[in-house]
Amino acid sequence: MRKLFIFAAAMLITGSLFAGGLVTNTNQSAMYTRLQSRNASTGIDAVYYNPAGLTKLGDGFFVSINNQTIGQTKTILNNYFYLDGTPKKYTGKVSAPIFPGIYIAFNTGKLSFSAGVNPIGGGGGAKYDKGLPSFEMGIADIVPGLASQGIPTTQYAADIFFKGSSVYMGYQANIGYKVNEMFSVAAGVRAVSAANTYNGYLKNIKINPAYPAFGAGFTGGMVFASDFFTAGATTLTGLASGATAFVAGLQPIITGGKGATLLANGTTVGLTATQVGQIQQLLGAAGLTPAQIGATSIAVAQGTLSAAAPVFASKAVTMTANAAGTQDIAVDAERSGMGYTPIISANFSPSDKLNIAVKYEFQTKLELTTKVNNNNGGGIFVDGSKIIADMPAMLAAGIEYKPLDKLMVTASMNYYFDKNVDYDGSKAISIKMIDKNFTEYALGLEYSLSMKLRASAGWLGTYTGVNSNYQNDQTYSLSSNSFGAGFGYRINGMIDLNIGGQYTMYKENSKEYSHLLGTFPFTVKETYNKNTWVVGVGLDFTFGK
Repeated sequence: MRKLFIFAAAMLITGSLFAGGLVTNTNQSAMYTRLQSRNASTGIDAVYYNPAGLTKLGDGFFVSINNQTIGQTKTILNNYFYLDGTPKKYTGKVSAPIFPGIYIAFNTGKLSFSAGVNPIGGGGGAKYDKGLPSFEMGIADIVPGLASQGIPTTQYAADIFFKGSSVYMGYQANIGYKVNEMFSVAAGVRAVSAANTYNGYLKNIKINPAYPAFGAGFTGGMVFASDFFTAGATTLTGLASGATAFVAGLQPIITGGKGATLLANGTTVGLTATQVGQIQQLLGAAGLTPAQIGATSIAVAQGTLSAAAPVFASKAVTMTANAAGTQDIAVDAERSGMGYTPIISANFSPSDKLNIAVKYEFQTKLELTTKVNNNNGGGIFVDGSKIIADMPAMLAAGIEYKPLDKLMVTASMNYYFDKNVDYDGSKAISIKMIDKNFTEYALGLEYSLSMKLRASAGWLGTYTGVNSNYQNDQTYSLSSNSFGAGFGYRINGMIDLNIGGQYTMYKENSKEYSHLLGTFPFTVKETYNKNTWVVGVGLDFTFGK
């Protein structure tokens, strides 16, 4: 029997939590939550979206404090035949009660100095109370695996739990310069501090073998799988030892010319009744029927035992491995690293009604180092090992247009250069996971209901370009549509309040892959989906303008 269980956890929830590409968050302010499109922003959140546009704020000191509360539900359907309940549904809950965005800017003359802190990737924690298909399928394989060896088994059970968290915090600083009243530029850099944690367990694996040959307790009730395999290893080791001993013990009888004597008459050539019975039991364990055993000579019995001894020994080794593979297992590990993102941007305002912005973020080189806590690596996390977790370069463009004094229309586009990133996590491995680069398009409207109150709404469409090599039960990417709405309220000349909410619907996707049960391949279909909601609140402050 092959190894029963591989506790797999690779990039769980290390991607973007809401808006953005495969690993990049772009939902970075409450204004974004209610408008969906901010790439041409000339407000304080332009620290992230459009650093060159900050010069439009004029002289002064500006501060923005934002938080978003985000919830996401991930669902996976797996139709593997031997799972308990097919197709089986797995649900993961992702929670990010704190998703901050803090921005400051100081403008003087033609210069703008700004800084921001936000979760540029990840930002939440995912919890799977019943694990994932990749955790359970190996356990489910025990049932047909034993049945194929003549050990009747129909059920399995296990306690499976996994949770992980991912936060890629970005610390950004920019310098902007106003070339003239229409054109400004900016350059900046973002330090990205990545931290992923993985915690979980797989324990209390049970099966119901009806096989008393390995012990009186194995009669069809649920027992710990490791106990059954340990008992099997002990029994088979004994059979191998006994068979080897009798091979040598029968040789003098055969040498003396009595090999043709039926085993049943072995007492006539020097065997005891007990020895005859033991040899007959070994022959039965080797697969002979009672009729065959009754017709077996001493010479044939020796040959059969000679062939059976290494088979018993080999099965004992397998049982020992299976006993180890079904022991309780736990994971407590983390991966962390630091990378840097150069950023350049330009802003063009040909009139008071129109603003155009372009930003380019270079690829962020990230290498994460693994730390295993309490020696709990689960067999996959190796202390000190490293993986690649680069963030792709991104080209962002946006337009804001005011056809009326009270109405603002905005559009945004993000293009992520995913093809340049090794999403397999290894320099030594080259797996094509991207067919086309990820893109986003957004539209938003804001209307001034009064001097203080503004209402807004927006739409965001994302279009993933991954192929089936990228998709798995731990990390998958789906195209989506998001809708947001909210309002802004000017509390006084110094303080603006922004409140927004949005909901994201994803386009369900699926993949088929081959799962080996022994040497037999099963085609398994997995279907992926999720939904996300978010509520954002922000306060913008203006000092000394």
